[in-house]
Amino acid sequence: MPREIFDEEKFLELAEFAVHCRVKRTKDTVKLKLRTKKTLFTLKTSPDSAENLLRQITCEVIEL
Repeated sequence: MPREIFDEEKFLELAEFAVHCRVKRTKDTVKLKLRTKKTLFTLKTSPDSAENLLRQITCEVIEL
């Protein structure tokens, strides 16, 4: 079952353990999905904030 997180700092912490990060873009929001061994974490954010987060993570990024 996926878990939604709301804190960008927590997202960056979880990204260190992630296998990959999937990015789904819509008109006004971006959904970032972190896949770890056991859980899928999701974060909804603005496009500007998403670009900033994607520059900081080290796991593989997959655009949907």
